[in-house]
Amino acid sequence: MRIGKNTWMICLTAAALLIVSGCSAWTSSFYEPENTQDQTAEKRLTFFGFKYEALNVQAIEKALHGYMEKHTDTNIMYEGIKGIDYYDILEKRIKTGHADDIFMVDQASVLELAKNGKLADLSDLSTLDNFSDLVKSQMLVNGKVNYVPTTISAFGLYCNEDLLKKYKQRIPNNLEEFMKVCDFFVKKGITPIIANNDISLKTIAIGRGMYSVYQQKDIAKQMEQFNRGEADLADTLQPGFDLVETMLKRGYVNVEQTLKTEKTKDDLVDFAKGENPFMLTGAWAAPRLRDLNLKFSFSIHPYPILADGSVMVMNIDTRVAVNTDSTHVEEAKQFVEYLTQKDVMWEFVNSLSSFSPLEEKRNSEDPAISPMSPYMENGRSVLGSDDNLDYPIWNLTRTCVEMLLKGANSAEVTSQLREQLKQLREDNGHAN
Repeated sequence: MRIGKNTWMICLTAAALLIVSGCSAWTSSFYEPENTQDQTAEKRLTFFGFKYEALNVQAIEKALHGYMEKHTDTNIMYEGIKGIDYYDILEKRIKTGHADDIFMVDQASVLELAKNGKLADLSDLSTLDNFSDLVKSQMLVNGKVNYVPTTISAFGLYCNEDLLKKYKQRIPNNLEEFMKVCDFFVKKGITPIIANNDISLKTIAIGRGMYSVYQQKDIAKQMEQFNRGEADLADTLQPGFDLVETMLKRGYVNVEQTLKTEKTKDDLVDFAKGENPFMLTGAWAAPRLRDLNLKFSFSIHPYPILADGSVMVMNIDTRVAVNTDSTHVEEAKQFVEYLTQKDVMWEFVNSLSSFSPLEEKRNSEDPAISPMSPYMENGRSVLGSDDNLDYPIWNLTRTCVEMLLKGANSAEVTSQLREQLKQLREDNGHAN
């Protein structure tokens, strides 16, 4: 079935269900342009990703059209699946030999897929010099570029400015102010923070725990010490787990609700009610939040979790990789090269209320994230998932926070993480 320009559809296919996931089911969006050369194209590529929302798909659609206008012998179809199910499906497609030509990855999947030789080397793309030094330091590992990012995403404290004003409270700028305003709302019988069961509290833990690491001159050296076990990553993260544990004990979040709250979905619906002053999630959710017909003003700020101020947690994100086993590797790489051209990438960055990974430093036009913009350059930022780490920190910290939500204390969580890291080092050939 063909999808018209600037439109998309929900589609379930029994054949895909059998091929990819046995008896499980999911909801996906397919986009295939009309009025193109798709009926006569010699080469057909598929692009699989976790971007599903209409605004994001429209930006991808525009890139597809632009590329195919320049390459009349090629047709590309995009399929997007929402949520963490995406990675399970990606893994199953790769294992069964049904992987797409192009797909989106995160740090954890890059570690696994690169180890298994499933990611084509993109180091010959002409657009690589356009990326910032920070991004280049993440992309180039062991002389190979396994992916290219299309955004830098940021995680922030969403603030209901009207509710804060109603109670004569201010947006906090440091940990003392943050705890003071949260304690105020707890005493009023109002849960201060809406959090989800994935990215909310783990980014608090990472920001608090890893901030001192990113203040060092030789960050790469510190990461290598973590990889070899010469420095204790679990111990470094413990202050972050301590803070999360404190937030839970003081009633800053509803623990039971958080355990079942899906990111950038349930949390947005809850926050949109206007009954809570804060929410923790990605800045890219701002357009979706506005679509819920808000009756209040909001802004997004870096996390006020340090004694002397705030820290922004960010990710080199929306990573695009090429399948080594594709029958059209060179054509897939050509599309990725096109997607990472300055003006093409800007469309995608802007649709996600994110920051550009390019040296030009063009930011989203969304005014809600303007308080975060200075943190791209002021040195007070932390990478949520650093490619120089040999550990899937993004997944590990999610598990740690889930343990805290289920009643474990910070020391127990740190101890278990230390054992997990030890096992991963052994798997990676490090004895320590």
